[in-house]
Amino acid sequence: MRRTFFASLLLTFLASSAFAEDVGSTNYRFKWLGPSDKIVVEAFDDPDVPGVTCYVSHARTGGIKGAIGLAEDPGEASIACRQVGAIDASKLDKLKHSEEVFSSRASLIFKTTQVVRFWDAKRKALIYLVYTDRIIDGSPRNSISVVPVGLTP
Repeated sequence: MRRTFFASLLLTFLASSAFAEDVGSTNYRFKWLGPSDKIVVEAFDDPDVPGVTCYVSHARTGGIKGAIGLAEDPGEASIACRQVGAIDASKLDKLKHSEEVFSSRASLIFKTTQVVRFWDAKRKALIYLVYTDRIIDGSPRNSISVVPVGLTP
């Protein structure tokens, strides 16, 4: 029973970070021991809407706790989503009104950064919302990005 729990926990941890690709990072606070605190930029493709890529920036805590995966990252993130290829507009009306499309851990167990996609059929726009939540207490800090669909440049 214990092995199953820990195996599930490990798979959840590995799966949550498997969809993002690190684009780059920059240090913003020096740490004497362990890695410095960083701002990280990651990219992920919307799994249900080929042709859309989102870029999420967030802080990653360094130091000794950060190096061994025990630090809690700040609950702030920014997002920018862009059309990078053709979007099949006929499939968009089949999307759920809101759906989580990306999640990554912001602490060992209790905190995650999530991206939720909304489809605004009236305005023909995909809206991506990034926020951080905790099991007990989340953060209202958020950021959105909008991808218009069907407009010609």
